Amino acid sequence: MNTSTIFDHLWKDYTTQNPSVQKVYDLFIKYGETVSNDHIAFRTYDDPRINIDVLSKAFLAAGYQYKGDYHFEAKHLYAKHFEMEGQPRVFISQLITKDFSPFLQETVKKLVDAIPAEKLKSNELIYAGNIWGKPSFAIYEKLREESEYAAWLYVNGFCANHFTVSVNGLKTFNSLEKVNKLLKDNGFRINDSGGEIKGTPAELLEQSSIRAEMIDIKFTEGVQQIPGCYYEFARRYPDSNGELYSGFIAKSADKIFESTDMVKDQ
Repeated sequence: MNTSTIFDHLWKDYTTQNPSVQKVYDLFIKYGETVSNDHIAFRTYDDPRINIDVLSKAFLAAGYQYKGDYHFEAKHLYAKHFEMEGQPRVFISQLITKDFSPFLQETVKKLVDAIPAEKLKSNELIYAGNIWGKPSFAIYEKLREESEYAAWLYVNGFCANHFTVSVNGLKTFNSLEKVNKLLKDNGFRINDSGGEIKGTPAELLEQSSIRAEMIDIKFTEGVQQIPGCYYEFARRYPDSNGELYSGFIAKSADKIFESTDMVKDQ
């Protein structure tokens, strides 16, 4: 499967489920910008049947290469990123389930056990969505007590958690300050955990994101609204060799993860 097939499918699902990200994209187009993707991110659990090594197979087969890994101790996450010339970076994270309660570990095992064997072997797993069945709101809430990440993944399954606009590719809105102002002026809410802009030019990467919009989900107990996906924005700076920095900063990404957290006034 080639990368355009994968990304086209991911983008269609992403914008269909989360209309606000399409509105952001259209806003940039309205102002004459050309939008390019800096990176696309995915979430999973560390079960060996669906972990990073499994989800990355489709990208490695298409020509991507492993470039780096990252640890998020507070959120109990581990991540890797992959690159291919001329393509968006791919960032895949996984929850370290052994750090959590027997309830969470057993729940994850049951979810993975419920995945059809043919899906586990398919390159289409990366955009298969929730393939373990209709979620329970009670289980979602109990997972949230331990990990927002675990709860979000339980409901949403395999999909693009976010796409990322490359601010380097924008002309008029060529800084995170300008991007954030445009978004706020048009009614979008910025994730301000750790500040509206994460990272600095000295660290060679600045990032911001909108908060995930609330979407309707059919739980076994009925329809409830929970956070869906979000849109991120990244500006990269050249290093001492004049090369544009291509990696990620764990402390910044740690706060970006919170774009899908449930907040009280949502």
